[in-house]
Amino acid sequence: MLLSGTILAGISVPAYAQEAPAVEPVLPVDNTIRSIVVNGSQRLESGTVLSYMKLRVGQTYTQEAADQALKDLFETELFKDVSIRNNAGAVVIEVVENPVINRILLEGNKRIKEDKIRPEIRLAPRQIFTRSKVRADVARIVELYKRKGRFAASVEPKMVQLDQNRVDIVFEVNEGPKSKVQQINIIGNEVFSDGKLRGEMATKQARFYRFFSSSDTYDPDRLAFDQQKLRQFYLTEGYADFRVISAVAELTPDKKDFIITYVVEEGDRYKFGDVTVESEIRDFTSETLTPLLPMKEGDFYNAKQVEDTVESLSETAGLFGYAFADVRPEFTRDKETLTMGINFQVAESDRVYVERIDINGNTLTVDKVVRREFRLNEGDAFNSFQVKRSANRIKSLGFFQDELEIEQKQGSAPDRIILEANVEERATGELQLSAGFSSVENFILQASVRQRNFRGKGQELRASVSYSSFSQSIEFGFTEPYLFDRNIAVGVDVFRRDLNSFNFVGNDRETTFEQLTTGFQVRAGVPITEYLSASLRYGLSFDDVTLDRDLFFTDSNSDGDRGNSPEDTCDPLVAGRFLCDALGKRTTSSIGASLIYDDRDNRVRPTRGQTIVGSLDFAGLGGSVKYLRGRLNAAKYWRPFGQFIFSISGEAGYIHPLENRGSAADGIDDVRLTDRFFLGEPQIRGFGIRGVGPRVVRNFTQPALDDDGNPFNQIIINENQRTDDAIGGRAYYLARAELEIPLGSGARELGLRPSIFVDAGAVFKVTTPILQNPQFVGRLQERDANGAGVTIGRVDDAGMPVLDENDVQIQDPVFVDNALGFLRTDPNGNAIITPQATDANGNPFPVATTFTESFFGDTASPRVSVGIGVNWNSPFGPFRIDVARALLKEPGDDTKLFTFNVGTQF
Repeated sequence: MLLSGTILAGISVPAYAQEAPAVEPVLPVDNTIRSIVVNGSQRLESGTVLSYMKLRVGQTYTQEAADQALKDLFETELFKDVSIRNNAGAVVIEVVENPVINRILLEGNKRIKEDKIRPEIRLAPRQIFTRSKVRADVARIVELYKRKGRFAASVEPKMVQLDQNRVDIVFEVNEGPKSKVQQINIIGNEVFSDGKLRGEMATKQARFYRFFSSSDTYDPDRLAFDQQKLRQFYLTEGYADFRVISAVAELTPDKKDFIITYVVEEGDRYKFGDVTVESEIRDFTSETLTPLLPMKEGDFYNAKQVEDTVESLSETAGLFGYAFADVRPEFTRDKETLTMGINFQVAESDRVYVERIDINGNTLTVDKVVRREFRLNEGDAFNSFQVKRSANRIKSLGFFQDELEIEQKQGSAPDRIILEANVEERATGELQLSAGFSSVENFILQASVRQRNFRGKGQELRASVSYSSFSQSIEFGFTEPYLFDRNIAVGVDVFRRDLNSFNFVGNDRETTFEQLTTGFQVRAGVPITEYLSASLRYGLSFDDVTLDRDLFFTDSNSDGDRGNSPEDTCDPLVAGRFLCDALGKRTTSSIGASLIYDDRDNRVRPTRGQTIVGSLDFAGLGGSVKYLRGRLNAAKYWRPFGQFIFSISGEAGYIHPLENRGSAADGIDDVRLTDRFFLGEPQIRGFGIRGVGPRVVRNFTQPALDDDGNPFNQIIINENQRTDDAIGGRAYYLARAELEIPLGSGARELGLRPSIFVDAGAVFKVTTPILQNPQFVGRLQERDANGAGVTIGRVDDAGMPVLDENDVQIQDPVFVDNALGFLRTDPNGNAIITPQATDANGNPFPVATTFTESFFGDTASPRVSVGIGVNWNSPFGPFRIDVARALLKEPGDDTKLFTFNVGTQF
């Protein structure tokens, strides 16, 4: 036994026998958990920490169990660090809790505002900080930037440690450049050029002139959309087998641009074969419908035309009450003859009646306000045209979203339908406090309040106050569109307006007369048909037209106090006879009527339809003003292609006097200056304010002298010092054609709407005014004792003639030929002569200047301008800018290249 044990042990020992040493027995280790203690927790109770893991007192402690406990605790994401140790059954768990988020900050974001990024961040103050949530928030912010075309954007989160185990989380954003589409390659196209196909795509190649558009930024959704656009284009050209084999977008190494490559297969071009209609509806017969189809055998196949035909057949069926008419085209493709036969099958269906009309989403607007715009009532036969018309009328209220649709749902029976209008209300109250500047009125202060849906009943209540350099006004108005729930609209307006009219002295505007108007108007309107309505109105206003007496009145009694004596009158030589004629107080009592045709799809911002308004006003129901005035306005809108909106509009007017105020010899027109038509900026762009039509231009002149010192002509002293008074006309016309150009989504978000336009118009027909033209007369001399004439040397500061030799004032001046005085008449017809003086060499020179007046512009010849303009709903108010050039004009017209308005409605 001893030998055997030695060998097993593998130890060399002496061969002699010896006594074996005593061996102490090994006791089994006891790994039973006797206690568990949690250290380091601050916010969490120990019991809460223990509930997250499976270790329990009485269990056997193993390394596997400890590892699982660590994993369970870390998965809670409540702890920054966790350790477990076992001291003979006493398990100690050391934890370091994750900090609490104090606040979340964003830095470096300029292109995307904070209010757009915040919704993407799931972390919030007072939450427990976790790395996984931070990583998720970073990914969402980066994805947001990618959707905005910034694929090079990066976000670095940083943690700022605070006391009490709190942290601030800072997301540092590096936005990077906007990722543009550098190039679009198309492979496989043989029939159409790359340029033609790129023109069909929504995505465009980056070019310097696309700074207003976002179409050149990369968008993966737009990439898929462009594939559909290519397919639609080829299908409309007859290529029924066209397909996009692949579309790949490659990001350049610098992550700034994308290169997009399409591989396409065009296939063969097809023509229409036999095109027929098979109808199972009683009112629709194949014989009636087939000849009306737009496509004919032999035409090139056009998938868009097929879709439009399906929609047209469905709408036609809807007009006859078949709301659920099922129209299905069946195609027969012949690859040998390259023809596409189509059979439009109209399945049998029942005539449908409106079971119920539901209106949802109107929290403020009373239900009847929406319901009364429906052209169908419950129980009526369904009519698809009336449903569309109802949707347009509801949108025209301006109370709800633009993309409103009326859904058609199956009713309780096959022949019943439910119409459901799901509206989304928008703000209808407007409070505007603005300060702005316009080229018409210079600085403007304006305050207005308007509620277009007062009390939710569709009523309109408004009040406004405005102040500018040339006008002040206060107005109140109220409109009830349905009086006593009947389709009768009534309204009333009360106003007070203080207008300072003006002319131009050179390029400077100068106030001429002041017109103070106080009055009111009541109106009522009723519909005649769906699109035709009539309105009546009565207005009463009191006008007081005045001139600055210190500037424009004579000093008749020479008391030095011009304009304040009863004898002082308006001086036509200073003001012009047409202004003197406009002065006075008058009352206008008028009644008017209008006939309105309006089938526009939207009255707020129309895209289709037309409107025609004819109106006639009679002033003379009492009052001191008598005339008959007629006006005609018309406009038509349509979409020629895509999102382009084209409109043409025109208006014309004529005012006929019903009183005799003077004669042509007197130069007094029977229509008062304040009642005539005026035309110019902003009605016809490319011309100045009241820049078109009859006007009196006054040029200041001095005489030109010949070699002998005798006057032979008058020359204009300074072109910039002339005065320009528009006096209006009895008749006018105005026409406009405008094309609104759609921009990319980025420009639309900014509220930019550019357009190109052509304006044409004229105002004319007025009695030629009496012009003020002082005439030069003979040389001024004094009679000596022998009756001989002695030439004057000069005049003193008071304008009185004196002699050079002894500075003696001339007493009884006389006039002879070839002199340098000028003659005019005072209001009483007395001659007034201003003398001239001579210089040191005895040569005469003018002491004061005179003027000549000319009358221009009384012609119906059209004035035409072309230009471009932009509407912008800017953060500081609506803004309109126009650049227009006058192509046709008449002598005397005032042209203007650039105009803009800020802070006023347009």
